[in-house]
Amino acid sequence: LGDGYDIIEEGLSGRTASCDDPLLDGLNGYSYFYPCIMSHRPLDLIIITLGTNDAKERFALTPLNIAMGIMRLAGRVKNTMSGRDGKDPEILIVAPAPIGPLYKEKNAFHSMGRESDLKTKEMIPFLHTMAKEAGYHFISAGNHLSMGEVDHMHLDVEGHKKMAELLERKIHEIFQVRG
Repeated sequence: LGDGYDIIEEGLSGRTASCDDPLLDGLNGYSYFYPCIMSHRPLDLIIITLGTNDAKERFALTPLNIAMGIMRLAGRVKNTMSGRDGKDPEILIVAPAPIGPLYKEKNAFHSMGRESDLKTKEMIPFLHTMAKEAGYHFISAGNHLSMGEVDHMHLDVEGHKKMAELLERKIHEIFQVRG
């Protein structure tokens, strides 16, 4: 991004937007989010890229439910004054690239369960509409890249590079518009 940007990465494998995992503790993004943003303030931009793990069969969420959970999480930023000068930071919601259907042939299937590929694909239009209505910035990563072939649900090296380029363009766009 160049000078003048500090990036705080808070990614965690297995994190959900809104679900308590009965098998793994501490992965509910909703519970973690508020203390996280308050400990790092002031923030200019918060990027939320969640939804893949919410598609696990054990959570029994529909694509609409997954999008609603992400929006509920994004809503935690409102009125926190965690941005500069007592304002709220900008929010960018990134719909992850959908899980590829071949995940069923990999070990990932045992963790994710049935129809996770369909849920992550069908969640995107709901999330896009909701983000737009809420005034959040939005990117559908699946329009620009696909999951890697190792497990069809995580980005490979090339996918990470493309994601970085996509985010770089969007971040510059956000701050040119806002500026």
